[in-house]
Amino acid sequence: MWMQQKNNASKDWFWAFWPVVPIYPYSQRRTLRQEVVSNTIWTFEQLQGIFYVVVPIRMTVIKLAQGGLLVYAPVAPTPECLRLVNELVEEHGDIKYIILPTISGVEHKVFVGPFANRFPKAQVFVAPYQWSFPVNLPLSWLGFPPDRTYILPKDSSQVPFADEFDYRILGPIYLGPGRFAEVALFHKQSQTLLLTDSIISVPTEPPAIIRLDPYPLLFHAKDSAFDLMPNNLENYRKGWQRICLFALYFRSSVLEVPPWVQVFRNALKAAEKSKKAYFGLFPFRWRENWQQSFEALRRNGEPFVAPILQTLILNRAPIETLSWANQVAQWNFNKIIPCHFDAPISATPQQFRQAFSFLEKDSAINYNFLVEQDVSFLNELEIKLEKTRLLPPAQPKI
Repeated sequence: MWMQQKNNASKDWFWAFWPVVPIYPYSQRRTLRQEVVSNTIWTFEQLQGIFYVVVPIRMTVIKLAQGGLLVYAPVAPTPECLRLVNELVEEHGDIKYIILPTISGVEHKVFVGPFANRFPKAQVFVAPYQWSFPVNLPLSWLGFPPDRTYILPKDSSQVPFADEFDYRILGPIYLGPGRFAEVALFHKQSQTLLLTDSIISVPTEPPAIIRLDPYPLLFHAKDSAFDLMPNNLENYRKGWQRICLFALYFRSSVLEVPPWVQVFRNALKAAEKSKKAYFGLFPFRWRENWQQSFEALRRNGEPFVAPILQTLILNRAPIETLSWANQVAQWNFNKIIPCHFDAPISATPQQFRQAFSFLEKDSAINYNFLVEQDVSFLNELEIKLEKTRLLPPAQPKI
């Protein structure tokens, strides 16, 4: 009986196209649906990451006033995910519109075609200037239905959902061989702002979707390969906070990498040597003050721009970014739903706009809160990418 239940669960979470983006949790993706605004907005969360540095990836579904649903940034259409979506379809009507709000985020784009093909009545709207890496393929080759896929026009009044939504497009920001763009979507009735990557908030506690399978949390809660962490909330919290430092800084100042000779020696004596534990390999060593770096990053849960966007992307186009932020800040929203980390974020337009003041030279509010030591790796990466011309130079602050 237990084995049958396990097999049924595996089928329910199965994502067949995981080799296209071969990252954790590979072919097994669980989905968690949460109601954000009663009978109006729902989020669907899955998780993804590398080397157990896992963060939520989020789809948002909104009920339309005239019946039917709009989907922002689809996730993997596993049987479980589709069942949860179809429960809403049965109650509120068909999915009418699907929005791809980014151009370069393969972790979002890869799901849109398979998801759209499950809902043949839906029109698909994508951010302009789409591109793919390493080969720039047409969207139809990526599974997008060619007869009902449209480019979002610059004028937001020209789309069929304009009565209920407004949007502004950031970009494209040219980044050498690549581009960055994002569509901010405003749902007027619920006063909700939907974003992809530009704004995040980091919770102290691990998100519920990650707690469904806490092994990544316990893996990163370890201080050495010799540890075997008890399954408890304290270790979940410890592992999550370290995952945040990994995901947002790549290599924080409070993280050290021991010599690989030592890493392999430790693996021979590791408490866990299974394939799941990477055969005992644990190439991390945290300094005692690592929690201070996390608290500085978190800023009491306030919305902020992720360090990688601050140091490598948005500072390539400060004028365009600030213009976009100013336009978005004109909307009367009271919460933000991004595609990653915490959601919903209770935030005002003023708080949203303040998050971009790192691009301003003489800002009245100093919002460039990143600790210099923690972003040193990203700064070094920026210099290397500029020297190899894989990244254009940063532009002066405004």
